[in-house]
Amino acid sequence: MMMMVLIMMLIVVLVFVVKVLWLRPKKIEGHFGKQGIKGPAYCFFTGNAKEIMSLMMKASSQPMPMPFSHNILPRVLSFYHHWNKIYGPIFLIWFGPTARLTLADPDLVREVFCLKPELYEKNEAHPLIKQLEGDGLLSLKGEKWAHHRKIITPTFHMDNLKLLVPVATTSVTNMLDEWLGMSNSGEVEIEVSQWYQKLTEDTMTRTAFGNNDIDGKRIFQLQARQMVLTSEAFKELSIPGYKYLPTKRNIESWKLHKEIKKRIMEVIERRRKEGDDVDMVNGPKDLLGLMIQASRKEASPSPAITARDIAEECKSFFFAGEQTTSNLLTWTTVLLAMHPQWQVIARDEVVNVFGSRDVPTKDCVSKLKTLTMILNESLRLYPPIVALIRRAKADVELGGYKIPSGTELLIPILAIHHDQAIWGSDANEFNPSRFSNGVARASKHPMAFFPFGLGVRTCIGQNLAILQAKLTIAMILQRFSFELSPKYQHAPTVLMLLHPQYGAPIIFKHLQSDPSTKETQGS
Repeated sequence: MMMMVLIMMLIVVLVFVVKVLWLRPKKIEGHFGKQGIKGPAYCFFTGNAKEIMSLMMKASSQPMPMPFSHNILPRVLSFYHHWNKIYGPIFLIWFGPTARLTLADPDLVREVFCLKPELYEKNEAHPLIKQLEGDGLLSLKGEKWAHHRKIITPTFHMDNLKLLVPVATTSVTNMLDEWLGMSNSGEVEIEVSQWYQKLTEDTMTRTAFGNNDIDGKRIFQLQARQMVLTSEAFKELSIPGYKYLPTKRNIESWKLHKEIKKRIMEVIERRRKEGDDVDMVNGPKDLLGLMIQASRKEASPSPAITARDIAEECKSFFFAGEQTTSNLLTWTTVLLAMHPQWQVIARDEVVNVFGSRDVPTKDCVSKLKTLTMILNESLRLYPPIVALIRRAKADVELGGYKIPSGTELLIPILAIHHDQAIWGSDANEFNPSRFSNGVARASKHPMAFFPFGLGVRTCIGQNLAILQAKLTIAMILQRFSFELSPKYQHAPTVLMLLHPQYGAPIIFKHLQSDPSTKETQGS
């Protein structure tokens, strides 16, 4: 009798496996095939994972050759570039038994993110990623996401962010003084990506935790280490259950997770006991303070804000804020080092607005039109997030195609940002002047530029990232000219965000004379 039961259970499991891992994917494959949408064939259980990993490993095995090119799509999204040439801009790929339809048409992207966003949802992040980024705005959905977004939004209003300018400029001044102290005869080589991460910690800590600087910085440092471990762990994800094995790396990651949670909860409890925070009245509104205020109001029928919610939002802010800002600074510095003529133009503007040594003020930041164009072009060529994924919540029709419920949509931001049909024949060239008439007129489609996402889920912290980048680059231009180090290897790669695989060593030369003179401009 027992044997019979076991056999029946085994048959049920096998039927389920065959249905989920073979029959359903093949049915979906046929469904899209009838609509003219092709793609690499589905392989049992693994989908196209093996091919994708092989293409990506091959692309990242060597840096890009000199002279350096900004045509980074074949390296960064190698699988998309490879299959796009075979199947066209809309094709089907498989991540395990999950179908992903690639969409690189701005009209379809607008429909997904702006016109009918209620039909699509964020896909679930991998457990390792979710542990790192927190269960905050990045991953929340529905009513709880809307409630949290409403509470947090005042933190990122430009009027509030401008109150952080003195904190940001002080941090930049301290960094540049250190560089000058390290220089030999006014010249120093700096690996900027590491320095920019430390720099953004100051502003991000103040934005998230208010005056709890020491606690905030330590939490950010712990999360930075956890991000490194998470990135390394993805190399072993092909081993089932790997994340549960007590390896040295996993044990360290578990300890970091507990320590981060403990420290954040301690900061929350300490802040709660302080009562109404005077700094929230006289100074900038910080994320932690606004969340705690909301948790006290018990505003029904809105979902209650718990201490765990607050802790998760702080983690999300670090992952999205600190990394995005430091990456934007890194790529902008690399681009200006590659294109010294734009460095000269930007320096002229900075000197005209701020003077050659004056510290930038909140009222003058908006006058940096050329620097805004440069930052936009940097975000176009090297967006921090190279692709977005959404999942159809039901059977939907999109651009005349019938999309089954559960199908994931892969939107390759990088591919759209580099599309010559949209941006012109110079799409792979650094040309900030394309943004001289604003973002909407920079290309042939008003929705072709979205480095921070589109629609209701547009990155809430984009104003902070741009403000920090403007202040930092402006102050660097006041004090230094810079160029690529001979050690620099151009190798953009994705490690959750787009970053330089071998770092970004830059040689900075201190400007001894007035930066507005022709002699200095030619340096």
